[in-house]
Amino acid sequence: MNNRHGCFITLEGGEGVGKTTNMAYITAQLDQAGIDWIRTREPGGTPLAENIRQLLLNSGDEKPCDTTELLLMFAARAQHLQQVILPALQKGTWVVCDRFTDASFAYQGGGRGQSEQTLELLEQLVQEGLQPNLTLLLDMPVELASQRVDKRGEVRDRFEQEQQAFFQRVRDAYLQRALQHPLRFRVVDASLPLPQVQQQLDEYLQPLIENWHYSGETP
Repeated sequence: MNNRHGCFITLEGGEGVGKTTNMAYITAQLDQAGIDWIRTREPGGTPLAENIRQLLLNSGDEKPCDTTELLLMFAARAQHLQQVILPALQKGTWVVCDRFTDASFAYQGGGRGQSEQTLELLEQLVQEGLQPNLTLLLDMPVELASQRVDKRGEVRDRFEQEQQAFFQRVRDAYLQRALQHPLRFRVVDASLPLPQVQQQLDEYLQPLIENWHYSGETP
């Protein structure tokens, strides 16, 4: 498989929807299928991008303004793409990423009110047309997701400290994004019991795996 282009899967959703648990399930399915993969995240994925992540998530004395936040997100993404994602895909390795540009449209667009035109300009500048092969959106009501975050008992980061109205805008923006890009988005009802959530993941993931084995090409 080393001479084949890898497949790019992104897992999206707001806080508390179960991305970490289901990311582990997805990579286990890839192992079972005999597919080489790497797991990464945004913002982050490289030492420099992880430093940017800390600037974005920490609640310090000086909080980034909305434009600074947006530009830092895409700066981290540019580094991540060049150092991790693109080299892996070119080697034929599948990339499974915890959030990608759809998160910027949801958080900085829906949540912060940044214009879609600005986001699309940065997307084109940084990605040069690259899009995930499959985007799995874990969706659930905001109040339920917030209860899950509370149960963790961890200190909330700068984004997790936002008000419920912010997260409702994020959720709405994610769902709108899914409507705009129906070929690559699959919406997963993450409010269901875990076995049923993973059954949905199987339904969307297995055709991609089967196509990979059958044709030798990503869709």
